[in-house]
Amino acid sequence: MRPRSAFKALIVGGSVGGLAAAHEMRAVGVDAAVYERSAGRMEARGAGIVMQPEVAELLVRLGVTARSMSVELRERQQLHLHGSTARYEAPQLMTAWDTLHRALREPLTEVCYRLDSALRRVQVEGSQVTAEFADGYTTRGNFLVGADGIGSATRQLLDPDVRPAYAGYVAWRGLEPESTLPRHLLDLLADRFTFCGSDGLQMLCYLVPGPDGELSEGSRRVNWVWYMNVAERDLPRVLASRSGKTFTTFLPPGEITPEIADELATVAGSSLPPQFSELVRRSDVFMQPVFDVRPHRMVADHAALIGDAAGTVRPHTASGTSKAFGDAAGLAAALRGWTPDQGQPAGRLADWERDRLSYLVALSRAGIDLANRSTLGTTRSRRFFASP
Repeated sequence: MRPRSAFKALIVGGSVGGLAAAHEMRAVGVDAAVYERSAGRMEARGAGIVMQPEVAELLVRLGVTARSMSVELRERQQLHLHGSTARYEAPQLMTAWDTLHRALREPLTEVCYRLDSALRRVQVEGSQVTAEFADGYTTRGNFLVGADGIGSATRQLLDPDVRPAYAGYVAWRGLEPESTLPRHLLDLLADRFTFCGSDGLQMLCYLVPGPDGELSEGSRRVNWVWYMNVAERDLPRVLASRSGKTFTTFLPPGEITPEIADELATVAGSSLPPQFSELVRRSDVFMQPVFDVRPHRMVADHAALIGDAAGTVRPHTASGTSKAFGDAAGLAAALRGWTPDQGQPAGRLADWERDRLSYLVALSRAGIDLANRSTLGTTRSRRFFASP
């Protein structure tokens, strides 16, 4: 039986970090409501996720094993430019954003999960927090959790001087049903984490569960990401969309323009191993620029930031999701036993903030170092998609 509710937490952001926060709050006896700015089905912007201990631990508490929702890899292999491989044993579990989102969302059917809720204003009066959304909806609780990602509206309201900074490179991505790919590619990629790199480029690939969590051969998906240096002045060109819509942080599948698609195929043919070049040509490509959000603060008056809202880590650490889960677990522990009539538990929240910021800063530096060693985001390395 869940502990009796001590107070109500308003969680802004309905992706996996916000859902993890809802579970962690409920585990310590807190009512949770989740507010997501997307109006409809959320886009799986990260696609593949490396299964990390923080994620697996929460899943176990929900009655789900990590293995039951992951593709198991046996090896790592490096692809060389002319197609030869170097392999070594490296067991690993890989899941997908939509698979994890489903596993977290389904047990929360009794919890308020409101879409089309873009946060516009936050007001604190005594022990009560009021959140107002763009559509005019207003709700009240006792603590606000900003789990709304790199473009966090919560952070903008609490800490407006901190803004995302472009890291100097983008991530082209693909997520293809394995049933649509030829046998020779699947024989190479299945059961392996495959990667390659050269000046200003890095590509990696692995299989993840199917769109409904399928793990059987033939029903999974091939997930790939191709990091590429692109100067900030050239970002508008690669973010231009087929539909004419304006995108700044994510170019969805189907929106890449024919001109950029042709140029991407040309770069793939000249700069990638032939197997990866073929994979790119066969994929419905989407793209994310890589941004940094400088870690600064996580706690405010009756509010806290977690995950990318508090500060980002580069994708090379494979820790973005697990960091958000760790933030959520620690925040819930700091709030355990608190009731609004006691005043905010400032000491415990300060300890949580200090510990998590220290971890975030170290992880952020490690990610930047990994990118630099791969010549990503550095001005001395090759760049692509320069404007004519």
